[in-house]
Amino acid sequence: MRSIIFAFQKLNVATIGSNIEEAKRLLSSGEIVGIPTETVYGLAGNALDEDAILKIYSAKNRPKFDPLIAHTDSIEKITNLVKEIPEKAKLLADRFWPGPLTILLEKESSVPDLLTSGLSRIAIRIPNHPTTVQLLAELDFPLAAPSANPFGYVSPTSAQHVQDQLGDKISYILDGGPCKVGLESSIVGFEGDDVVIYRLGGTKVESIEEVVGSVKIQVNESSNPAAPGMLKSHYSPGRKMIIGDIEENLQSLPKERTGILSFSRVYDVPEQNQVILSSSEDLDEAARNIFSALRKMDQPHIEVILAEYLPSEGLGKAINDRLRRAAV
Repeated sequence: MRSIIFAFQKLNVATIGSNIEEAKRLLSSGEIVGIPTETVYGLAGNALDEDAILKIYSAKNRPKFDPLIAHTDSIEKITNLVKEIPEKAKLLADRFWPGPLTILLEKESSVPDLLTSGLSRIAIRIPNHPTTVQLLAELDFPLAAPSANPFGYVSPTSAQHVQDQLGDKISYILDGGPCKVGLESSIVGFEGDDVVIYRLGGTKVESIEEVVGSVKIQVNESSNPAAPGMLKSHYSPGRKMIIGDIEENLQSLPKERTGILSFSRVYDVPEQNQVILSSSEDLDEAARNIFSALRKMDQPHIEVILAEYLPSEGLGKAINDRLRRAAV
């Protein structure tokens, strides 16, 4: 059984605050900062500064073959980073930016290969969070900002989560409140005339298809990813997870040592061992709660987590993807 334990005895703990100017000062001097987005909290650094990018990889202990997403606040700034914006990309940007959609575009030579893990395309988006949009508007460079957690662990949806996990590796966390979407962005790219979804996320497949027609879904797990978020094992709560019929699986396990992560049903286990994602079976609410639920399951007395797949529609597809990767 895998076990991930984060025990911090810190002499220096990151400050949590709302000072955009302080975040700007640190980022402009090559430091990395925790920032809020509508999806999850990001660990941000200058996306055009290789030293800052290396600090992100180091703080997260993230493999350098896993590319990062760049964030900025306007299409105008994006045009300086990419060779072209295809017509279908413009349609998606018009509909979903700012928002939880990342688009893969052919990068200009000025974009460091370290940001894209040597790939020819840059992953980029405009986030929909007023605090971070204001910060980005005041910067003359984009921000690389993967989720602000140790690589492979559950993504953070509050400033406190960032402090708990990376507070000894950074000096400042810009607090923007709890994340309203709670799932990372969807990632799309283009192969000829086809629109391809490489990561399921906060923008629904059905919504994307309303704009560009039918899409291909290519979220195959890989050790050589074509886009961020394609690695097989990810979002781990540090406990063995079994996905399937919760009632059936529970019969062979000690209830006091078993965690339950259910869509809406209450099971016969201690109250502190269970998290219900949405009692009203609202998939958007479940998406907001999934990472905090996985985090709650990482308790010393819980030996195994039982979970179930949600309806495969809307954000349910992305939630199921995260559950599957957490269970590997």
